[in-house]
Amino acid sequence: MKTVTKRVMSGLAVGVLGLAGLTACGSDDSPAASPPSSSSSTSASAASAKLATATVGDYGKIIVDGNGRTVYVFDKDTSGTSNCSGDCLAKWPVVPAGDGTPQLDGIDASLVSTVTRSDGTKQLAIKGLPLYLFASDSAAGEAKGQAVGDVWWVVGADGQKITTKPGGSGNGYGY
Repeated sequence: MKTVTKRVMSGLAVGVLGLAGLTACGSDDSPAASPPSSSSSTSASAASAKLATATVGDYGKIIVDGNGRTVYVFDKDTSGTSNCSGDCLAKWPVVPAGDGTPQLDGIDASLVSTVTRSDGTKQLAIKGLPLYLFASDSAAGEAKGQAVGDVWWVVGADGQKITTKPGGSGNGYGY
């Protein structure tokens, strides 16, 4: 019964965070975002997590979640500690660790770990840095969160953050 309750509460928390505030950490001028349209984030927290690699934009091979969505690291985090909470989580939902060992495709297992958040939930990490999604990335292959506030970065298959800024015109966020 405890496991079922934990899973239900975890799923509810993901849903609530996805609909909460619209402010991005480290950026006051980022456009408002709507929550991801996929409902798979709730089921992903209950199953084992998956990380893979994909070629996205000009960034080369980067790490993506099990749905092909780009994952990011946050410069204000430290190894083993997430500093994204409150309104930040509405824009930057965590990549949940799920139950069991994460499934990895193209990523060295020694690079992947979990971080225990202040609320007790587990979040996947690469080289000790917590991983996040960007709420405005609504489909696989998007990396609209790259360089937001100069503190959010995609991650290469080797676990290194990629600090290449988005090219082209637009609002400076690659769209």
